[in-house]
Amino acid sequence: MKKQAIIFWTFIALAAIGILARLGSGGISQIIIPLVVFGVVFLLYKYPPRRWARKTSSPKIKPSAKTMAKVNAQSGARKSSGASKKRKDYPFQVIQGQKGKSDEDVPKYH
Repeated sequence: MKKQAIIFWTFIALAAIGILARLGSGGISQIIIPLVVFGVVFLLYKYPPRRWARKTSSPKIKPSAKTMAKVNAQSGARKSSGASKKRKDYPFQVIQGQKGKSDEDVPKYH
């Protein structure tokens, strides 16, 4: 962890020296333009215009009364037996095949 901190502060010191050297040789105009460009890019990234923003809302579709009755019935059943029920309900079931099972076909190690 100390090695990363030493590398970080070394880069900060070198950046500060580079900024001071640039201020001394070329003046403030060479620093202002990159800072303004960086600031504009950062602000556009942080607060994009509305026309660039993603539209995540999909059109609202009103479910039928039959569908809502099913949803309400399922949610009511879950609330009443929520704590005592240990298994989850899945919308599928296992259908047993016609092939007979034998102990030889079952692997010894699972």
